[in-house]
Amino acid sequence: MSGISIESPSPTGGQALDMTAAVPHKGLDLIASVAGADGRVMAVPDRGTPDLAEALADVEFLVLDHDRDDVLALLGELPRLRVVQTVIAGTDKVRPSIPAGVTLCNASGVRDIPVAEWALSALLGAYSGLLRSVRAQSTERWQLLRHGELFGKVVLILGLGSIGRALKARLEALGAEVIGVASATREGVHGPEELDSLLPRVDALVVLAPLTERTRGAIGAAQLSLLRDGALVVSCGRGEVVDTAALLAELHAVRLEAVIDVVDPEPLPAGHPLWSAPNAYISSHIAGNSAEGEDRAWEFAGAQLGRYISGEPLLNVVMRGDR
Repeated sequence: MSGISIESPSPTGGQALDMTAAVPHKGLDLIASVAGADGRVMAVPDRGTPDLAEALADVEFLVLDHDRDDVLALLGELPRLRVVQTVIAGTDKVRPSIPAGVTLCNASGVRDIPVAEWALSALLGAYSGLLRSVRAQSTERWQLLRHGELFGKVVLILGLGSIGRALKARLEALGAEVIGVASATREGVHGPEELDSLLPRVDALVVLAPLTERTRGAIGAAQLSLLRDGALVVSCGRGEVVDTAALLAELHAVRLEAVIDVVDPEPLPAGHPLWSAPNAYISSHIAGNSAEGEDRAWEFAGAQLGRYISGEPLLNVVMRGDR
């Protein structure tokens, strides 16, 4: 097997053991450098590599690229695996595949800036008329559109975690009023049980909530019906949080407008009615995909590997191996 074995403290506190780390090829150099590894860690073999499980059999610390479903399916076949580190915040698609005895960590925080900027761009693009004007460009007809302003609008952020807080700061700097809803009530933040009573007040709803059993379908027909006519829905958390059929009904009624980065199903197949729905603007799950955010993800993964090698507690633990 290629790659280097690194002397690492045992995660159970025993004697040092030979440890192999496997990381995505595109993050290999940066992760190894930040980790302070002596030499090279192993690059995860390309998709379609024969005997992939055998190639990864000695891996103890795995940095999982979120699009490698082939690697995800093999986690239970890796006998030495102890840590899975993702490079994104969401772990809803990863958690069911984590074997007992394996710790799962996410990369919460590394992509806060691009997602917050995407959501802000969606709001500005909709209220400034930019999105409608660019779409009308294909008609080659000079058209003057009346539009609104983000200043003074009431924006509800569903999912006021680190990304939501980054968006809140940017919105308030531009003069918008922000209402935050999170999984539990805390000072200055509403709980989910208050959502329905708040929706009639808002001009825009930004859906940033992670996907859990509690949030799946949380924005359905009942919630969308509570939004005032002309309200804007911005979705950039997980597609399954918003009921697609209910959103389509509102869009075809030309009652709401939506800017969407995440959908259900995803990827959105050709011919799906959401593509051609009136008042809908769709990007292909790109919000967190900045080059700078990716570099921060590799740097964080490298720091996590360095902590593991030196026996320090890991950060952003989602599931503990001793559960």
